[in-house]
Amino acid sequence: MFQQLLGESASPVIAFIGILAAFFLTCVSLAKGSAHLPKDQGREFAVGGALSAGKPRGAGLIFILLLICCMMTGYLDDAAKTSWGRLKKGILDFLVALLVTFTYLHFNGNQITLALTGSSFSIPAPVFAILSIALIWISINVTNCADGVDGLSGTLTIITIMTFYFANQILGRTGDFDYLSLLFVVCLLGYLWFNATPSKMLMGDAGSRAMGLFIAIAALKCHDPFLYILAALVLIIDGGLGLVKLTLIKTVHVHILKNVRTPIHDFVRKTKGWSNTQTVFRFAIIQIILSVALIYLIML
Repeated sequence: MFQQLLGESASPVIAFIGILAAFFLTCVSLAKGSAHLPKDQGREFAVGGALSAGKPRGAGLIFILLLICCMMTGYLDDAAKTSWGRLKKGILDFLVALLVTFTYLHFNGNQITLALTGSSFSIPAPVFAILSIALIWISINVTNCADGVDGLSGTLTIITIMTFYFANQILGRTGDFDYLSLLFVVCLLGYLWFNATPSKMLMGDAGSRAMGLFIAIAALKCHDPFLYILAALVLIIDGGLGLVKLTLIKTVHVHILKNVRTPIHDFVRKTKGWSNTQTVFRFAIIQIILSVALIYLIML
């Protein structure tokens, strides 16, 4: 409506207003809606987990409405008196990944264009689907596992999403999803306003799983999902090592990294004595360095 009244030149103004409105509405919604969120019961095995007990949990229900399917699986787990088992959540994540993959293939196809070389090629649709499902499932779960320190997963997610955003700008692969990415980041900043140490609320699985899904979609929309490895490397290492460790124990009874506590953010806090703030800043610095290096390589 505003665009019709003000003309085509109003588009940047509307976009700017939209970004400010997204941040403002997120802050207001979280402030007003926190009383209706389930309360955290304290994570038994997490370093300092008892400090989170009683805080509003599941804030992702408020600030990530566009990822309702993935978010609801996490929110219902947050709200349940007894946490859902890994198998149940893993199956639900797989179904979400399946739905997103076939939606993506229908509207975007199976073409890959490598950002670092410029070469393009098509992957057979069945193979693309398998790889895409794996990417989405992994991204959802490593991001979820990295959620355990105030502000950590949200900060890393912002850096990763902005890495894909700048990569798209350099490569000329711009579109509506880029603006959606900016809105998503602004909403996350609104959440971090309340989640910065010491936090007043937690996003829970409702937010962390949805963030992981958004990151995976950003990697696919960049038409080079291999960028995910560097763009989200800190999330992969922090949350992924625990998944690998647990999988090996459950499947082949091999116990690796016996002296390393996972997720890694718990290891550095307990073993190295890092504070929550040091953990967030140092992990963020590492990912920023990796992202800057990746963007520079793409520019070259």
